[in-house]
Amino acid sequence: MSLLDRSLAIGPFGLSLERWLLIAAALIALLVGGLLGRRRRVAVGDALLTALVVGLIAARLAFVLRYSGQFEGFVAMLDIRDGGFRPLAGLLGAGAFLAWRAWRWPVTRRPLAGAVLAGGLVWTGLAGSLQLIGTTSRPLPEVAMTTLAGEPISLPTFAKPRGRPMVVNLWASWCPPCRREMPVLAAAQRRHGDIDFVFANQGENRARVEDFLATEGLGGLRHVWLDRPGQLGRTTGAQVMPTTLFYSAGGRLVDSHVGELSRASLTPYLERLTTAPTSTDTRG
Repeated sequence: MSLLDRSLAIGPFGLSLERWLLIAAALIALLVGGLLGRRRRVAVGDALLTALVVGLIAARLAFVLRYSGQFEGFVAMLDIRDGGFRPLAGLLGAGAFLAWRAWRWPVTRRPLAGAVLAGGLVWTGLAGSLQLIGTTSRPLPEVAMTTLAGEPISLPTFAKPRGRPMVVNLWASWCPPCRREMPVLAAAQRRHGDIDFVFANQGENRARVEDFLATEGLGGLRHVWLDRPGQLGRTTGAQVMPTTLFYSAGGRLVDSHVGELSRASLTPYLERLTTAPTSTDTRG
């Protein structure tokens, strides 16, 4: 697990650091492309923006094709809020478009090449540095929480005797994406009896949480815990809700997702979770 998977909120926008860096790399590419194009009196900004759109479409299309059976209708396939993309397909799509554009209009070759190189260097430099600095397979954090029955509990004490993979969802009832994804996670909890799902509410009291569960028809949800101080979010670097953490059977963090999950975007995480190496250290 690296610092790239931590989240950061800037104003009303919250994303993982990895996606903020992608945005920064795209902006640098546009800036460099514009400067180089001005010297040659050719505009390449439209080509770069089109390549970005083509890349996003290709990445989403590849994801939809891979998990087509997990979507509930065509509209759900178009809803990119679940973060379902295949990055390699996106890179291939964007690269193919830029290659065609450079072949068709040779005068744009150097500005486009310079823009792609600049954006690539920004991404690999910053992302690589964060990867090296923060790479660690973090164990379950020792954060004191309580069950809805008022009993003290923590992730390590819950996980150790069970020895199963765990999905930990940080949520709040006032958070619209949290509310939308809760039925998806509830259904996954029912389907996957070999995986423990924990719903760690951040900052709300018992009455508010119980009222939300009753109103939304989620009374059967298991392992709903209260973290009134929001300590779990601070400890794990999750500044944005919802954030979902995926731990191996040995209690090691192997994946995380910032933002809303759909059944389709949850599926690859669960696939990787069940094949993750097992370690016996669950201490924070």
